[in-house]
Amino acid sequence: MTTLTEWLRDPSPSSRAQARLGQLWLGWLRFRRNPMAMLGATIVVLLLLMAAFAPWVAPYDPITQNLAERLKPPMTGGHLMGTDEFGRDIFSRIVWGSRVTLYIVVLVAVTAPVFGMLIGTVAGYAGGWVDQVLMRITDIFLAFPKLILALALVAVLGPGIENAVLAIALTSWPPYARVARAETLTVRNSDYIAAVQLQGAGPVRIILGHVMPMCLSSVIIRVTLDMAGVILTAAGLGFLGLGAQPPMAEWGMMISSGRKFLFEQWWVATMPGLAIFIVSLGFNLLGDGLRDVLDPRSAGK
Repeated sequence: MTTLTEWLRDPSPSSRAQARLGQLWLGWLRFRRNPMAMLGATIVVLLLLMAAFAPWVAPYDPITQNLAERLKPPMTGGHLMGTDEFGRDIFSRIVWGSRVTLYIVVLVAVTAPVFGMLIGTVAGYAGGWVDQVLMRITDIFLAFPKLILALALVAVLGPGIENAVLAIALTSWPPYARVARAETLTVRNSDYIAAVQLQGAGPVRIILGHVMPMCLSSVIIRVTLDMAGVILTAAGLGFLGLGAQPPMAEWGMMISSGRKFLFEQWWVATMPGLAIFIVSLGFNLLGDGLRDVLDPRSAGK
């Protein structure tokens, strides 16, 4: 009787589903052999679980103030990471702040890469003046530092988490357009594209059905690696008071409120800073691992 592992590793799959599942299984085996990638995946999974089960993980309400417990050091009075200047439990605020971080990350991940990949594939496939116009627009956005441009957009739109997400998304799409265009230029003259054209497929069908899927692996790698930058940009906006607004628990805003206690009550700003560092490191390690698995140029290394 054929086991599931043997079925997945069958060199002659009998169906497309078996072939795809077999590729996923082999990719998982390569990914699992990378301990740093597994560490990054573990950090990201723990972040997801912490955000999903925040009401049960957090021991205290993240908003309720208790001035009698203000500025308690870590491991004191039942507060694992201490309390802030309003007596709020820092660990509980970090747990609830993970929801804000994931909210920003997910919204940016489903908007900026899709728009950037659409611009890049259209530019690379069409060529000519379409390519020139779209890439010059992309260059204009790339000419400005991401954080500075996000600050300008939020200043115009007004402070708030929704405007922060919109600003970050508008400043994050150009690199994806560049990556998608480069991938499109390598495949647009391929034999299978010519065969699809001979079958009567139009440009829209070719771009959406045949060119974009070839760009997905590179874009996924770039998205994972860019998530650390998205988190830092969101924290920077929160630090300046342009992102999430009080009393919402947000890591950048927590660092901003705790910076005046940095020398004496160091934990108020240090704990959310460590949260940003660990989560950013996790996404970077995960992105490196996915690059080793999804990049065909490194698959055989």
